[in-house]
Amino acid sequence: MTTFAITPEATQEHVVTALGDKVKNTSIHWGEVTVEVSAADYFQAAQILKTAPGCNFEQLMDLCGLDYSTYGNDVWEGARYGVTLHLLSISLNQRVRLKVFAADDEFPVLDSVNSIWNSANWYEREAFDLFGIVFEGHDDLRRILTDYGFIGHPFRKDFPLSGQVEMRYDAELKRVVYQPVSIEPREITPRIIREDNYGGLH
Repeated sequence: MTTFAITPEATQEHVVTALGDKVKNTSIHWGEVTVEVSAADYFQAAQILKTAPGCNFEQLMDLCGLDYSTYGNDVWEGARYGVTLHLLSISLNQRVRLKVFAADDEFPVLDSVNSIWNSANWYEREAFDLFGIVFEGHDDLRRILTDYGFIGHPFRKDFPLSGQVEMRYDAELKRVVYQPVSIEPREITPRIIREDNYGGLH
């Protein structure tokens, strides 16, 4: 059996041709193709990428949430929340990264692609849990990593490092109780050893 690999430039050309005016921008970095679409075109673009000739991205390898609020430790001018999908075409031996941003920073909503790739199910639940991105059309959108009583979304860049709620066992009540975090926020500076012969090193 002969294994072949399509060049990133050829993959990019096929993707751009298939998506047409749905492409907001596209790039190739480190041999990987990225294509961005708008939230309004996201679901249809995903359908096209799965079935269009020259694309055939049958498999969703990953879907992860994004919070660009302090991208590059600078001021970000675009939408804050989005997702990136990593798609694989087994039949054509090529990959593409599909990126989309939610239109509303206050209540980020995107279409679910779970009906296109069922592997999106838990990935979308994870992005909802950790970033607060709502996936419209997902039939079981609930937290997957944090506890039932968890407040907030811990991968948002403005989420407090110590969290907002802690739990402990109450001996009198004989059950676990939730309460506001009692740990005072503090900055921890790592100890730097400057001894010349530390550990026998010269």
